[in-house]
Amino acid sequence: MKYLIAGNWKMNTRKDEAVRLAWHVAQHAGRAPHVDVMIAPPYVWLSPVSDVIRDTPLQLGAQNVHWEEKGAFTGEIAAPMLKDLGCRYVIVGHSERRQYFGETNTRIHDKLVAVYQQAMIPILCVGETLDEREAGATLDVVGTQIREALTDVPVKGELVVAYEPVWAIGTGRAANPELAQEVHTYIRKVVKEIVPPEIKVRILYGGSVKPDNIAGFIAMPDIEGALVGGASLKADAFNAIVDAAEAASS
Repeated sequence: MKYLIAGNWKMNTRKDEAVRLAWHVAQHAGRAPHVDVMIAPPYVWLSPVSDVIRDTPLQLGAQNVHWEEKGAFTGEIAAPMLKDLGCRYVIVGHSERRQYFGETNTRIHDKLVAVYQQAMIPILCVGETLDEREAGATLDVVGTQIREALTDVPVKGELVVAYEPVWAIGTGRAANPELAQEVHTYIRKVVKEIVPPEIKVRILYGGSVKPDNIAGFIAMPDIEGALVGGASLKADAFNAIVDAAEAASS
């Protein structure tokens, strides 16, 4: 199974920066035939980025989605709109959505359904806070997030789960590979309880992933790529992460 290296640009870049960054990543993605590479720009840059990466191996993703197909939801973006723009992946349940916008597991469940209705692939984000980690509740928290989000979702084709310990996001403090592997093993077990065996499942690590630590993570048997934040905003850094995944594939 190919590694997936996904870049989440969050609320960063101006238009010219977004187009230039996407172009550099797209050109480099062709040098990593054994790795799937995806970027998720801000909504407003999806169209120009889609244009610049067309006919390249680089795939387009969105950072969020609304659960309804259409309606009176000012400022929101529906899954059919993302599909029309060429999105293949959609990030769902990112810790920042949970923390700052109050997204619940029930709401995340509804978003997963919306993504699958448009034949796109969700990247379901799960992870614990520092308080939960120190209380020894990591597996309980992650298990609950997965079960409440995924149960009764009509999963089709592929599912991506990203384990992102909240205490490691944007802090420069990454979980060590062995700790991440422990959680990934548990995630795989829980997902198997819910998702049919014919579904392709990839589990990514996310949380201060950088060129100098990616090799240790993807050397673990249950870590099949990375959801990259800050390092995805610099073409050289992101491309180096892709290179590390390609090297691990050969």
